[in-house]
Amino acid sequence: MNYHICDIFVFMEKEIQKNNNLIEEIKGFINEAKETVAITANSALTILYWNIGHRINNEILQNKRADYGQQIIRALSKRLTEEFGKGWSEKQLRHCLRFAETFQEKEIVYALSRQLTWTHFRTLIYIENELSREFYAEMCRLEGWTTRVLNENI
Repeated sequence: MNYHICDIFVFMEKEIQKNNNLIEEIKGFINEAKETVAITANSALTILYWNIGHRINNEILQNKRADYGQQIIRALSKRLTEEFGKGWSEKQLRHCLRFAETFQEKEIVYALSRQLTWTHFRTLIYIENELSREFYAEMCRLEGWTTRVLNENI
């Protein structure tokens, strides 16, 4: 077999191009998987926060805001922080509680949690007018608003 140098360069160029295509395809797989993991993790956290708020409200506070409610939140925060570290402040637990009070239908939370982040929900729960809140949630969902865009539009 007699190969000319030109033939070898052409062959090498084709192999390099094949590898580039392969690398780009693999990079696409990796990026897609990373995005799926992020969406799944965010959804799981959002549902966790809703479940915590729902449980605190229904089982402990029994839909009332008694004086002992603050003490319960404080005690829960202390215990959860001791066991799980940062992220379970009284403020965070109050966000969870308000989340479950504001979005009372679990099915809606489950559906939206794949499209909106916890920070979206944390912004939405402080919009007093229900119609406005629904409008902004829908705009986030349909238009893919970031929380920054959401805050700018409120």
